[in-house]
Amino acid sequence: MSALWNRREVVGAGVITSAAIALRPLAWSDEPPSTLRLEDRMTPYPATWYRPYVSRPATGAPSSAWVQIDLGAAVRIDALRLYPNFDDARKSLGFPSRLRVEGADAPSFEPASLLFDSGSTDLPDPGDRISFLSISSAKPVRYVRLTGTTLRPIKKIEGEAPPVFGLSFAKVEVLAANRDVAEGRPASADPVTSNPNDLAQLTRKRRPVGEGIITDNPQNVTDPRSWKQVSYRAEVPRRGVELGDGILREAMENNIDYLLTSFSVDEMLRPFRERAGKPVSPGLRPPISFWDTDLPGSSAGRFLMGAANTLRWQQHDELHRRMNAIVDGIADCRQSDGYIMAYPEDSIMHSERAGYTRSWVTHGLLEAGYTGHPGAFELLRGYYDWFDRCQYLPKLLRGTAQGVQGMVANTRMYFSPVGRPEDIQVVQRFFQENYWLDGLARYDQTMVWQYPYDRPHNYLLTDVEAYFDLYRATGAARYKDAVQGARQLYRNNWEHIGGSIAITEFGEFPPKSYRIKPQFDFCETGELCGSSFWAFLNQRFHLLNPGEETYVTEIEKSIYNVGIANQFDGKGLFYHARLVGKKGDRAVGYCTNSCCEGQGTRLLGSIPEHLYSVVPAGSHPGLYINMFAPSTIRWSQHDNRPGQELKLAMKTTFPYDSGVELSFELSAPRHSVIRLRTPSWATAEMPIYINGTLAVTGKPGSYVALDRTWKSGDTVSFTLPAGFRLTRYTGMDQIEGHERYALEYGAILLAIVGTEDARLWTSGASAESFTSQLKAVTGQPLHFTIDGNPDHHYVPYYSIKEETFTCYPVIDKAPLSG
Repeated sequence: MSALWNRREVVGAGVITSAAIALRPLAWSDEPPSTLRLEDRMTPYPATWYRPYVSRPATGAPSSAWVQIDLGAAVRIDALRLYPNFDDARKSLGFPSRLRVEGADAPSFEPASLLFDSGSTDLPDPGDRISFLSISSAKPVRYVRLTGTTLRPIKKIEGEAPPVFGLSFAKVEVLAANRDVAEGRPASADPVTSNPNDLAQLTRKRRPVGEGIITDNPQNVTDPRSWKQVSYRAEVPRRGVELGDGILREAMENNIDYLLTSFSVDEMLRPFRERAGKPVSPGLRPPISFWDTDLPGSSAGRFLMGAANTLRWQQHDELHRRMNAIVDGIADCRQSDGYIMAYPEDSIMHSERAGYTRSWVTHGLLEAGYTGHPGAFELLRGYYDWFDRCQYLPKLLRGTAQGVQGMVANTRMYFSPVGRPEDIQVVQRFFQENYWLDGLARYDQTMVWQYPYDRPHNYLLTDVEAYFDLYRATGAARYKDAVQGARQLYRNNWEHIGGSIAITEFGEFPPKSYRIKPQFDFCETGELCGSSFWAFLNQRFHLLNPGEETYVTEIEKSIYNVGIANQFDGKGLFYHARLVGKKGDRAVGYCTNSCCEGQGTRLLGSIPEHLYSVVPAGSHPGLYINMFAPSTIRWSQHDNRPGQELKLAMKTTFPYDSGVELSFELSAPRHSVIRLRTPSWATAEMPIYINGTLAVTGKPGSYVALDRTWKSGDTVSFTLPAGFRLTRYTGMDQIEGHERYALEYGAILLAIVGTEDARLWTSGASAESFTSQLKAVTGQPLHFTIDGNPDHHYVPYYSIKEETFTCYPVIDKAPLSG
């Protein structure tokens, strides 16, 4: 409901009675009444959520709180627009039950002119609707104060918790002569409840494409006949990679254990059956709050992402049985119009269902299809025939929480065996944000950390993935320029040492902030899901430009220093990749169907596809060796023709040891170009030997091409030049008078265990000489003692489970003896 007060309803000196309050419910497609000025009729209803001002808690509902705006000069006010704060259910938060508006010439409001007063009448809850309050000020005023004389809760009431009252607006517009004279002007609040952090939001500029939730831009849609699809220069191996014993295989086995012990098939299918009106098995565990209740169906998507990816590389009967049971169970609940989601279609606007849940189920079914389930692709095609024409499309980007995260589901669908141009065109028309594309292309940092719609989040990376796919589909340079800018923005400003993403959905994360301490509860950086998105984005860049080594380095860091590091053996996955303190989260467990579990299990299940990339039939077919692990790959260079298969085995104990040997097993000599990576973390050039003879030397951060005809038994051997890299911490969580440093060995982030406040001493002239004090521990690879620091030692960050640790110890110059 949107409260609408017209001038004729103001009684006396701005005081209104209950009889004078006229209300008119406005549907999403309605405009304000035509009796209003054109400027007012253009006001969008309802609003989109965006970083509201929220006061500190007041003592109770009868308490009052105020905010005021300095207009800079005295003006005659015509009206106010009040933009509400609201929750995921689109119920308002902190909009006052009773409101008084005053004007004055001095900030003390002595004297004050009463402009509006609801008196003893409760104003209706606006929900997510913008409210228009018409005011006729008798004289010009410079200061406007809005006082909530009776307050509403500023937080969503959970269970039996008592309500927390306060005052909140997302934005206040003061209209004079058809202009918002409050824009950019300073705001203040009463000292008792003032929260200075977001006061500037009250008078912020209007956002690039308005404040409403409707997004419909048919002019963005391009004709498929004009598309110039961009082909990858390398391909992901869908099958044929087998891991040997080592840390990567152990990570995949732990991932299988997690998948099989987390939730039962009946628990994952429960919301689908409930929506379809089918019987639900008795004795199931209650749904998990939010993850299951607000995002029903996401647990099934989570399982399919992890299980189906895993089954492309290894057979596991029980995992395969459960994957098939979930896909078949979803099919059993399919509606006649093709709809398959676990939530009723008319609840698509609730929370993150339209983006998050839809994407997860889409990812999961796509992976099941690529694994070989015969019905998975058909299920998705039927659903997207419904989705691409559904009535909710104009509202999904702005009207749902984190609406951008649904784009990648459509673009991945397009590149599937059952994709259609409509899957791309829906994104262009209802989700494409041209101002954002342009901002990313010009390297505008605010596009990331101050994204003007919804809260900034690492989930914006899924948006970038989708625009990359749009570039591949259409060949339009606009998309390419934007995604290149976005990657550089994240790489240069929001990536921790070790590879985790230094921005998430709560708190403030300006460029290069690199926070390693929580700002408040659940406000941390390094979400596992962000690193999963980062890995798959860099995979796209790699496949397009496979000779640029930097993309694989980012994937490698994401796997070792976030994906594996966040595994709690086979029990589950931690949410944040904390760099100081203890792993784990108070607010989110390691087995709750959280976002980081879903994207984490997806990343871990896909590990083998990141080791190699295949160059298909063409002038220079062959293989890219990207990562190093005991493994074999079988691939064909000539469209799977009989007798054309090649097999390569990699023998190594990396990351524990740096030696690597490749060997070929061929039925007959085969010509192939083997492109071998010398990592950017290498500390020297890398000699490469073929059959024991030096053939070429690789430079750090590059690939070398071994172009020859290979025969069975040929070998390629090399030693990765791994070494220490010490990086000074430059972020916001400094320790006064001291410098903190992160230490890496090759691709692996290291940590000090036993304390989060380690202070180390260097005997050299500077901290940079500290690495000479490190000594390898015999029999414990990647463990190092520190000369002069007997109480501390380094271990791989990924190996830490429950110990206290720090990746950023202080390193000081040792005091002079005597």
